[in-house]
Amino acid sequence: MLRSYGLDVIAPDVPDGDGARYVARASLIIAATAPATPLVLVAHGEAGPLLPAVALAQRAAHRKVGGYVFVDAVLPRVRREHEHDHDHEHDGAGPAPAPVPPDWPEAPCGYLRTHADRTAADQGPSAAGREQAVRQARLRGWPVIEHEPPRRPPNSSAN
Repeated sequence: MLRSYGLDVIAPDVPDGDGARYVARASLIIAATAPATPLVLVAHGEAGPLLPAVALAQRAAHRKVGGYVFVDAVLPRVRREHEHDHDHEHDGAGPAPAPVPPDWPEAPCGYLRTHADRTAADQGPSAAGREQAVRQARLRGWPVIEHEPPRRPPNSSAN
């Protein structure tokens, strides 16, 4: 859809990656396409916390990041000054979370909550986490869009 508006869209597919591996692979795919800058980085679902690390890799490669969009996504946990570089909540099972640069976000952020996400049958812990992400985005002062599907026009043939 975005391509139909003339936008340069790169959608890295990194099925086996998580954490640092995802960031490295996605960054290689982005670099291989030589995208126009500034970049607008978009993350969906569990990829949300990785967006700052992907952005850091892009900035290191001298590709300016112009903004971030989180689509039904978990938000990155911004590190506070009193926290150390290691994550106290990481229990050693699975990969460690990707680091969030101390200057993130250096560009505007927004959150898109889709109709499909709001009306999904899954109302378990992941749905509650997305509700929390929407609240956090609003508290951070980010624009939050609650997507609604287009409404059907009234049937004009009924008299």
